[in-house]
Amino acid sequence: MEDLVGAFIHYLAVEKGLARNTTSSYRFDLNQYWLFCQAQQLDPLKEGRGAVMAYLLKLKKDGRAPSTVSRHLAALKSFYRFLVQEGVISADPTANLESPRLAQRLPRVLTPEEVDRLLAQPRTSSAAGLRDKAMLELLYATGLRVSELISLDLADVNLEHGFVRCFGKGSKERIIPLGSVAAFYVSEYLKRARAKLTRGRSTPALFINQQGHRLTRQGFWKIIKKYARQGRITKVITPHTLRHSFATHLLENGADLRSVQELLGHADIATTQIYTHLTRTRLREIYDRAHPRAQRQQK
Repeated sequence: MEDLVGAFIHYLAVEKGLARNTTSSYRFDLNQYWLFCQAQQLDPLKEGRGAVMAYLLKLKKDGRAPSTVSRHLAALKSFYRFLVQEGVISADPTANLESPRLAQRLPRVLTPEEVDRLLAQPRTSSAAGLRDKAMLELLYATGLRVSELISLDLADVNLEHGFVRCFGKGSKERIIPLGSVAAFYVSEYLKRARAKLTRGRSTPALFINQQGHRLTRQGFWKIIKKYARQGRITKVITPHTLRHSFATHLLENGADLRSVQELLGHADIATTQIYTHLTRTRLREIYDRAHPRAQRQQK
């Protein structure tokens, strides 16, 4: 089983081009499944469907969220399809198994005023502060995923023509316009701060941590949470908060859905449509507050 999981992860990384974070998640979920099968003395190849059903039942009994159960099932479906493709098993035991229905969660976004407060926090007098300012401005200007942001190399940013090149899910390339404010702070970071952070090391990475290496996702998360506290933003901040805010603010200001889909790198426009729910909710709140007859009780 362990060899098969290893082969599957190699397939995802090399042939499918999935990101390291994604393949690590698959590996973790499949290892959990394998440990369960060992404990229950189940053969995941010979007793595939029974083993999968027993595992999903255990996850539900353990109180795992529907989203977690759905994620584990998605990993198992992909794994067993791979085994059929490779001729290891003749039939897919996960065929026709449905994921639990998920309640649609609207992403948390900041108001434009909260974004301004957040982006005003870094002190650009220090190398780290100027780096942080450039990162936050770039993230809000482009809607990049955090994984895409920290993967940027120097060659991916064209300040002269005002665009950023990134490689999203499935290694799909996209080109995103870069606003003048973000371009200015990235330029300042490159002129005044990056060399101090690299400490003489040669690296293609755009954003560098205090040790002179490429900044990590965890490192960025600590940075944005620190500035949220400084800016007295009480909303829960996640690494994707600025990405969600970027999309919502574009739609609120008249951008069309297809353009936002392309900027975000969504394969399916249904994924982008969740932001229209946010804009409709916000419009309703504005209407209820502003219209003189919105809250008046009918006699």
